[in-house]
Amino acid sequence: MIEIRNLVKYYGDIPAVNNVTFTVQKGEILGFLGPNGAGKTTTMNILTGFLSATSGTVTINGHDILEEPQEAKKCIGYLPEQPPLYLDMTVIEYLKFVAELKGVAADDQIKQLAEIMKLVRITDVSNRLIKNLSKGYRQRVGIAQALVGNPEVLVLDEPTVGLDPKQIIEIRNLIKELGKKHTVILSSHILPEVQAVCERVVIINKGVIIEEGSSDLISNPQNDRTRAFLKRFSE
Repeated sequence: MIEIRNLVKYYGDIPAVNNVTFTVQKGEILGFLGPNGAGKTTTMNILTGFLSATSGTVTINGHDILEEPQEAKKCIGYLPEQPPLYLDMTVIEYLKFVAELKGVAADDQIKQLAEIMKLVRITDVSNRLIKNLSKGYRQRVGIAQALVGNPEVLVLDEPTVGLDPKQIIEIRNLIKELGKKHTVILSSHILPEVQAVCERVVIINKGVIIEEGSSDLISNPQNDRTRAFLKRFSE
């Protein structure tokens, strides 16, 4: 479903991402784990077409993000770390706006948006201004906009940052539910989150992939380098 090959991104002389390679299989929930500044968001921004790479390739469902950006982006729903919300719109106004941007047919919008709002549990606030919603509800609206257009791939960048414990559990459960119908990449710096939600994990540090495998490797790393990193990471 997703292939990232030899991805490199320099900011000046500094490599934010250095020869990153990994794949994501259809229907998989992949955890992209690393501390702040590890290169996670840079990789996600390149994957979703918001940022160009210095070199390397990203292919989504057979479409190169550079050579076929429109076709590749149709496959992706993206929740950045800061959700792209218009605070002076109501929830339903905003989602209709997103549907227009994504080219959802007018006849399909009402049914699709109703299903999305029910799924992420925001139907009861659909007519409220986004600026009057709690952080948890705003995050749900952010996930809802990523789902508009029914993309095959969801890319979620730090989706539980700033939420209280109850909201974190709710969002994690929602992500697991979304994983039944979508391929999901969850970018996070939180070890327990990746263990709780993801089937497989790619660990990145200082722009370099240091290990990948099942999420069990977080508690049972297979090499000394990863073991030392995870020990420092969890302290």
